[in-house]
Amino acid sequence: MDAATPPVHRIGPRDAVPTDRAGFATREETRRGAAALGLPYAPPERLTAPPPEAAAVSATFLRTARAFPFAVEHGRLLVALADPQDAATVEALEVATGLPVQPHAAFPADIEAALERCGGPSALERIVADFESGGAPEEDVDQLKSLASEAPVVRLVNHLISEAVRQGASDIHIEPFPEALRVRLRVDGVLREMEPAPVRLARAVVSRVKILANLNIAERRLPQDGRIGHRTNGRPIDLRISTLPTVHGESVVIRLLDPAAGLRPLFDLGFGPDEEAVVRRLIGAPHGMVLVTGPTGSGKTTTLYAALNLIDAATRKILTVEDPVEYHLARVNQVQVKPAIGLDFAAVLRALVRQDPDVIMIGEMRDHETAEIAVHAALTGHLVLTTLHTNSAAGAITRLLDMGVEPFLLTSTVRAVIGQRLVRVLCRHCKDTQPDGTARPVGCERCGSTGYAGRMGLYELLIMDEPLRALTMQSAGADVLEAQACAAGMVTLHADGLAKVARGLTTLEEVRRVTDVW
Repeated sequence: MDAATPPVHRIGPRDAVPTDRAGFATREETRRGAAALGLPYAPPERLTAPPPEAAAVSATFLRTARAFPFAVEHGRLLVALADPQDAATVEALEVATGLPVQPHAAFPADIEAALERCGGPSALERIVADFESGGAPEEDVDQLKSLASEAPVVRLVNHLISEAVRQGASDIHIEPFPEALRVRLRVDGVLREMEPAPVRLARAVVSRVKILANLNIAERRLPQDGRIGHRTNGRPIDLRISTLPTVHGESVVIRLLDPAAGLRPLFDLGFGPDEEAVVRRLIGAPHGMVLVTGPTGSGKTTTLYAALNLIDAATRKILTVEDPVEYHLARVNQVQVKPAIGLDFAAVLRALVRQDPDVIMIGEMRDHETAEIAVHAALTGHLVLTTLHTNSAAGAITRLLDMGVEPFLLTSTVRAVIGQRLVRVLCRHCKDTQPDGTARPVGCERCGSTGYAGRMGLYELLIMDEPLRALTMQSAGADVLEAQACAAGMVTLHADGLAKVARGLTTLEEVRRVTDVW
């Protein structure tokens, strides 16, 4: 044997590679597990196209085996395998190609994505073909239950969830229209169209989701909400389900929450050093209220969690009331509201203040009663962190006034308001950097050809000083409050966005998209 030729690693029954079935729980665990066993690892960027030597291997076999031949080196066929212990697949590939096979460990979703890119019927097309052979859906509820439990429908729903997780989506939108069942994923705040499915699958798919969420599949006239505990590639994913009757059938939105996701530090969210220092001082205060404001999906809860993570939970008691609980925090007592049984925000808050907390985090102030309790908690020696849906930091003050909170209570409790938006970050692998330091999106395989990968925050930090307190006592409007805050040094959302454009982190189009300033 040539000394330069690496040995073929034959896998025996004692090779303990940690797998969920035929794949590792995460891409990083795949890499570490392969290294521990002396197996080579195939990163996604190497899985581009099968070499000509593998042309005789059918796509059906590769999909079934979850294998992807990606190169020939030193006379050996390099094959990415979701299960590198699969000796039968290795032997079958050697017979089909006439080449010795060097197995490489690979993340299962990377193999599936590579197979999808390289032609042949897509996963959805194969599922639809299987569905066609089983007949059409019926109107009868029992028939729908039976159909929703059949393999093609089960595989289709699992495929949608797996694809959403692979692309890092926050939501799945399943929408019936006369011509097709439309499926879209919200990735980095922007909807992406997926391959549509025949509209005749709509009721079966919706029924499958309802069954998983313990919803009433016979009720199609009223909205329903539920949740599903799901595992994808070994990862537990919490799914929140919302159904809505439309003229063409029931629309379903699935929110994906990863309870095991690591909390991001403030600097990783987009805060500058000066802003982070101010936030640290605010959360170190013994009492008062700090609000985070912005529209739905602007990252408010993530900011609150990052702030909570800076508080020493060993010396201060932290209680939260949320809907839903998105992350699990060590040594923090978290309460999930359940309005159906009367456990709403106000009811939980009344109980929380009797639990001797130091810090209270309220997922959202939605009404006068919740706002009153929160303000009085801040007035009686508690640090209260909460969110509001407003378009600007100054708008949070006027919103609380509109909710009936007395001006003198606000001036005594509110310490600061953080306004925020989320913009997409330019993909670091393909962005085109200009001579002035700005950059433009290009698009590559890693970012799904969008030119963007991930998001970061734009922030404006309104500190409640004496001039602002005086204006609040006069019930001044949001424009007047904002003008005073800017005169005192507040950087607006738009100005923060322009600074990040100048640093080549995002684009002017993104800043305009989320700040409404053109």
